[in-house]
Amino acid sequence: MKILLTGAGGFLGSYLQKELIGELSTLGRRSSSSIICSLDKEVPVLSEYDLIVHNAGWAHRIPKSPEQEKRFFEVNFVGTQNLVTGIDNSGKYPQAMVFISTVAVYGVDTGELIAESCEPNPKTPYAKSKYKAEQLLQDWASQHGVNLSILRLPLIAGGNQTPGNLGAMIKAIQRGYYFRIGKGSAKKSLVLAEDVACLIPTLINTTGIFNLTDGVNPSLAELEEYLGSFYGKRVRSIAPWILRVATWFGDLIPGFPINSYRMGKLGDSLTFDDAKARRELSWDPRPVIGNLDLR
Repeated sequence: MKILLTGAGGFLGSYLQKELIGELSTLGRRSSSSIICSLDKEVPVLSEYDLIVHNAGWAHRIPKSPEQEKRFFEVNFVGTQNLVTGIDNSGKYPQAMVFISTVAVYGVDTGELIAESCEPNPKTPYAKSKYKAEQLLQDWASQHGVNLSILRLPLIAGGNQTPGNLGAMIKAIQRGYYFRIGKGSAKKSLVLAEDVACLIPTLINTTGIFNLTDGVNPSLAELEEYLGSFYGKRVRSIAPWILRVATWFGDLIPGFPINSYRMGKLGDSLTFDDAKARRELSWDPRPVIGNLDLR
């Protein structure tokens, strides 16, 4: 099977490269890519593929200016537009495409077991750009008879290189400066990067939108204790007034371990329902707690 992978140099891309068995080509800006191309600026010259996995994207950043907000749309939407234009120009359509999307498209900050039937209401530049790319791909795939699977992912876990808020938590606990917010009772959906990567090669005949989680949705306290035990660190609680001051500093200083955005993400339960994937894709993931390789 001939496969094209975009975003191979990213966090999830490294797992995908290990699991996509066949004649694999990669597309990206790095010199190691089979096809060197900046999708946000260029239309790639492509050949024929059985499966295309579109993983390239811009994420895990809080925009500080209109220019930075625009960057999400350049990479996530225009990049997708240029990719399908390249396919159109080749005249050779894949049997299937898999698009790596996000549960952020639902636009909810709190809730439990949110399913694919929930109407998307993206609010951030990241979520809006991803949802716009989803819509583009659905129209394009329907027009050209391509099997399209859209995978909406929550927090993705994969060891010390885990990105986003979960990665920030891992690093903070590892270095001993993590503090628990309240009782840590908020629940979060997680998924192992390796499990997502293992599923994708099986989607050649699949069409649909799927949430992928580990199905456990642990509380932050459970996750914190697991990470603290692994690194031999005690997770301490922080006084509310100190937390408010730290949040204020975090909003002003890029890279500070806590800010108002991260506070909101950590304070409320937000979980997603993966029953559709279990039913239709035989999705049977491992719990993140106990299976996260932190070496």
